[in-house]
Amino acid sequence: MNVSRSGRVLRCLVTSAARHGTLDFDAVREVTAALRALEPDVGAVLLAGEGPHFCVGADVAALAGTSASAADPWAAVQALAGELHDLVRALAEVPVPVVAAVRGWAAGAGMSLALAADVAVAGVSTRLRPAYRAIGLSPDGGLTWTLPRAVGPARARHILLTDRVIAADEALALGLVAVVVADDDVAAEAQALAQRLADGPVRALGRTKQLLRASADRDFDAQLDAEAEAIAESVADAEGQEGVAAFRERRPPTFG
Repeated sequence: MNVSRSGRVLRCLVTSAARHGTLDFDAVREVTAALRALEPDVGAVLLAGEGPHFCVGADVAALAGTSASAADPWAAVQALAGELHDLVRALAEVPVPVVAAVRGWAAGAGMSLALAADVAVAGVSTRLRPAYRAIGLSPDGGLTWTLPRAVGPARARHILLTDRVIAADEALALGLVAVVVADDDVAAEAQALAQRLADGPVRALGRTKQLLRASADRDFDAQLDAEAEAIAESVADAEGQEGVAAFRERRPPTFG
């Protein structure tokens, strides 16, 4: 099962151990559908891979076979990229935080998905690699959009054009991951973080997520206007009312 629930956390697997950590497009379609039909009591999404690696990218041999056997190879590969991009769009649009448990390799589409999450938890042995150059391809999964916004255009060019491997400590320093823990603790730490977010003011966190993602395409004045609208909505929301009441009463708030 690629989609399951743990309390208010929706756990989504994009790879299977049987496929050696390569992207499973059946899982991609299942996860995308689940995100688009998100149940109202879900408070966070946990994105993970089955096995020792988060995701090592697409199955190159299968991709080559699809391209070779298709009557229109261009259309066949574009369709697969479109399915990956449907997932990336769903991760961006889902109104709750997305936590990625990035253990082992996050390569190719795996790196794209790690950067598509709102918060990524990595292990000390985690490695990020674009991997597209090595097989003569250009990137997909939004990597040419997310990476320069995370590390700046010059670093992004260097990473993508040279296919540089990024170790966990550097990924943390560059802001590509948010937390680095022991390899064996990645799954538990990511689950605990997702649960902590899900137990919080979910709608306010969703507004925060959308403000952050939209800020790159707005000028400062427009962003201020959007912030004013969002905080007004939060104050009128039951979450905001509970948070303010708890502050005044000097007690922990109860959300959800």
